[in-house]
Amino acid sequence: MSAARESFADKGFAATSLRAVARQAGVDAALVHHYFGSKDELFIEAMALPLDPRQVAAGILDGPRAELGRRIVTIFLGVWESDDGRQRMTAMLRSVVTSDEVARLMREGITRMILEPVSQFLDGPDTKLRVGLIAGHVIGVALTRYVIELEPVAGADLATLVERIAPAIQQYVDG
Repeated sequence: MSAARESFADKGFAATSLRAVARQAGVDAALVHHYFGSKDELFIEAMALPLDPRQVAAGILDGPRAELGRRIVTIFLGVWESDDGRQRMTAMLRSVVTSDEVARLMREGITRMILEPVSQFLDGPDTKLRVGLIAGHVIGVALTRYVIELEPVAGADLATLVERIAPAIQQYVDG
């Protein structure tokens, strides 16, 4: 799993192969193929998120609506802050932009397990658009901070980022 995560994080989905992962792990490629079957299955296993997406949605929705923007930013960036979380999320993000199939899988999973529950909580005529804009905003921050490592965002204190970003997210929440 470590070799697969490193390969997906460093190379993205398209450039990772079962053979290369097996070589990096010091095992026969047939063994990797036997246990995972395909690169898609290996990716799904390797990208097991540090948190269950359903628990993420529950944590986001647990509390007053007036603090929802802060909870979204705190929980989302918190996943990225651990070394394991950063490696897994970086691999996922890079793979999503290099593979239509992975993008579809992630889009469907994120929509079902996180975006739909948040949309139902907010309710309203343009709720899905607002929740999509929230996702775009926090994914953009993650890309800037953890993948591109653009300063000063990359080096900013997490509490400072939450303080700056949460009001913008709350505006999407409030409509």
